[in-house]
Amino acid sequence: MKRFFGIVIALCALVCGVAGQATAQKGFVKLFDGKTLTGWKLVHGFGPGYVPTDGILVCPADGGGNLFTEREYSDFVFKFDFRLEHASNNGVGLRAPFEGDSAYMGMESQILDDDDPMYAHLEPGQYHSSVYKVLPAKRGSLKPVGQWNHEEISAIGRHIKIVVNGTVTVDASLNDVTNPETLAQHPGMLRATGHVGFLGHGPSACAFREIYIKDLSKPEAENKAPDGFKPLFDGKDLKGWKGLVGNPVTRAKMTPEQLAEAQKKADAAAFEHWKVVNGVITYDGKNDNLCTTKDYADFEMLVDWKITPSGDSGIYLRGSPQVQIWDPEHHPNRNAQEMGEGSGGLYNNEKNTTHPSHRADKPVGEWNRFRILMVGDRVTVYLNNELVVQSVPMENYWERGKPMYPVGQIELQHHTTPLEFKNIYVRELPRK
Repeated sequence: MKRFFGIVIALCALVCGVAGQATAQKGFVKLFDGKTLTGWKLVHGFGPGYVPTDGILVCPADGGGNLFTEREYSDFVFKFDFRLEHASNNGVGLRAPFEGDSAYMGMESQILDDDDPMYAHLEPGQYHSSVYKVLPAKRGSLKPVGQWNHEEISAIGRHIKIVVNGTVTVDASLNDVTNPETLAQHPGMLRATGHVGFLGHGPSACAFREIYIKDLSKPEAENKAPDGFKPLFDGKDLKGWKGLVGNPVTRAKMTPEQLAEAQKKADAAAFEHWKVVNGVITYDGKNDNLCTTKDYADFEMLVDWKITPSGDSGIYLRGSPQVQIWDPEHHPNRNAQEMGEGSGGLYNNEKNTTHPSHRADKPVGEWNRFRILMVGDRVTVYLNNELVVQSVPMENYWERGKPMYPVGQIELQHHTTPLEFKNIYVRELPRK
C-alpha cells in the first residue's frame, strides 16, 4: 500500500510539474528545437557557424556569425539559458536587420565573461547584458564560468528590461538616450521592428538552450502617438497647422503686424486645399506647403505619406528643404542619375550627399513611413524601417554658406500633385 501511494504521489508531482511548466511557458514559442536550425538564418557565418548538439546550441570558438530568427518582431520577451567559457564573447541582436553591424544598425545586448582579464578596460556600456554602448548594465549577475545562466529580455516599445539570474540589470527607456554621438552612431536603436538572434565570435565557445520568445507585437492605432511622442495631427482637424508665408528670410524681415496679416491670408488659402478626409490629411495640389504652428529644434519625427504617379513632395525641417518624397520613375523632370532613385534623400544639399543609400519606397499608391531624426544640423532617415540616410548634415538652402537654422517649423511640401499624410508624431529632444 505504501508503495502504491508513493507511486500516486510521484505521478501527481510529475503532472503538477508539467502543468506548472506549461503555465510558465504560456504565450511563449520555442525557437530552437534542439536538433536543427529550422526558423533561423545564419548571416556572415564563419567556421562551423552554430552547431545544434543534444538540445544545446553551441557557438564554437572557431565559429559564429549572426544567427537570426527568420521572423521579425517589434514588441517581445526573449528568454534563454546560456553558458560561458573563459573570455566568451557573444551577444543578442534586438530588432536588427540582416545587413550591417547589428550593434549599430539594430541593437546588441552583450553576452560576455566580463570578469576575464582580457576585458579589464571596458566602457560601462560594454559589460554583460548592456545594450552595447547605449544602455549600461548593472554588474554582478553572472554565475561562475561553466554554469548555466538564465536571461530574459523584454522590448516593449522603447522600454528595454533585462533580467539575468533574477537580477534586473537594465530597466530603461531608449527615449532617454539623447547624446548626439550615441544617436548618430546607433541609428538602429530607433528601429521599430527587426530580427532577434545571437551574435557570436571567438575567442571562446558559448552555449545556449531553452530558447523561447513571446511575441507581443500588435497593430498600431491610427493617429495615436507612441510613448514619448506627441501627435501633430489628431485625425480630426488641422489644429496646430498653418499656411506658408514666404521663407525664413522673408519672414524675418516682416514686422509682427505684417506677419500676422500675411499669416491670416495664408491660412485661409491653405485650408481650402489641405483638408482632413477619413483621418487623413489630403491635399489637392493647388496651394502651398502646410506648416506646423510651432517651431522645433532637435527632434524625432514619424510621418506616413502616400503619393500618386509622378507625385512629388518632401518634409521641410526647421523650415528648410527637404527630406525628399517622390516617384522618380515617372517624374517629368527626372535626369539619368536620379532615374529610379528613391525617397528620403536630402535633396537640396550641395556639398553633402543628396542621395538615399538605396530605394526603400513601396509602390506608388501605398503608404510609406518616414522616421526622421534631426540633431544639430545632422539628419538620419528611415524609410519603411530601412535606414537610407545616416547622420548627414543638412545645408541651409535659403542662405547658402550659413549654418542650418537652430529652430524652425516643420512643413509638408506642396509640389502640384495630390498628397496624403497621417500618423504624424514628434518627440522633442533636449538640447544643451
